[in-house]
Amino acid sequence: MTDPAPGNSRPYGGPYRRAAAASCARAVGIVVALVLAYYLVPLDTRSTAGTVVLLVCGLGAVVVVFGWEAWTIMRSPHPRLRAAEALATTVALYLIVFASVYHVLEHDTPGSFTEPLTRTDALYFTLTTFTTVGFGDITARSEASRVAVMCQMAGGLLLVGLAVRLLAAAVEAGLRRRGREP
Repeated sequence: MTDPAPGNSRPYGGPYRRAAAASCARAVGIVVALVLAYYLVPLDTRSTAGTVVLLVCGLGAVVVVFGWEAWTIMRSPHPRLRAAEALATTVALYLIVFASVYHVLEHDTPGSFTEPLTRTDALYFTLTTFTTVGFGDITARSEASRVAVMCQMAGGLLLVGLAVRLLAAAVEAGLRRRGREP
């Protein structure tokens, strides 16, 4: 099971389609599991230190998962599929980390945002900030919430730029390792 060879008349046949379907299913499963965990894990810390620890540990988890994903891409029989799966996993984890931080911030210090944030509201705000849509219906009010939002904005730019570059390099390395043209 390898990526389709150039010039192959059936480049996306049988084994490759099964691998693509499995990769897509894994990515969807991981995203669903992360969202379920976000809604099920108790997020009721009562201190700024707890929120900082949540953010630092969450971002550490994003870095570790991303590193592991890059390593698996280089060893995968389908590096391109694995890269798409890795990007979905890393971005979903990143968004869940910040949604958790916003929810905890609002829970610990009511009024940190222009309206109380339920978990869904925090996820919505995180996604609108990440996608740079920013409707303006929810905004950060407190200094701590503004710092967290600035961290998300800067981290989002880094994640997109760095992730795309590193995942592309991992795909290249994986293809070279298999003796194929990147």
